[in-house]
Amino acid sequence: MTSRDEVLSRIRVAIGSGSDSITDASPPAAPGYRTLGDLDEAQRLDLLAERLADYRAAVRRATRPGLAAAVGVALSERGVRRIVVPAGLDLLVVLQALPPDVDLIIDDDLSPQDLDAVDGVITGAAVAIAETGTIVLDGSPDQGRRAITLVPDYHLCLVRADQVVGLVPEAVDRLAPRSGHPLTWISGPSATSDIELSRVEGVHGPRTLEVILVEPG
Repeated sequence: MTSRDEVLSRIRVAIGSGSDSITDASPPAAPGYRTLGDLDEAQRLDLLAERLADYRAAVRRATRPGLAAAVGVALSERGVRRIVVPAGLDLLVVLQALPPDVDLIIDDDLSPQDLDAVDGVITGAAVAIAETGTIVLDGSPDQGRRAITLVPDYHLCLVRADQVVGLVPEAVDRLAPRSGHPLTWISGPSATSDIELSRVEGVHGPRTLEVILVEPG
């Protein structure tokens, strides 16, 4: 079997088609793709936190009763003075968390110039993938428009424990009802490298990603 024949055979296996006239060679056995993870909730949260840290994202852990306090600490340490939030976010938590000198701005189709003038954004998430350290936004009311998470330099993302899955296929299944909406897949802060591998952050998204994992309790 030539390399070309092998590639075509693997393609046929992947799409579930039979042999064709190009070659009569038997295709190799289909690989055993994993579609369900085997980690429990605590293990998924630990793995997600580890992967996020690998991507240079900041990670905090909090229980639901302690979420407002965790948000307040994150904003204070960042030195935030103006923060934008989507209208569908739990504003009670955010308002409880705000230091007295921080202005809360609810997104009402703010212009790119307006968004560039704020210090950061707080959103929820649709799903997070432990194995890849990826957070997915689907434009739901607690996440808002894509622009609000791409223009500000700081993104504070709140991820509930029940939103964390083990593998990508599990995330895709959860996102299926929103598959027609724009999806933003985030693996760490925005970063790129030039030909000399010099890393530059914040080129096409937030320079700083901070995630609060909200655990039961």
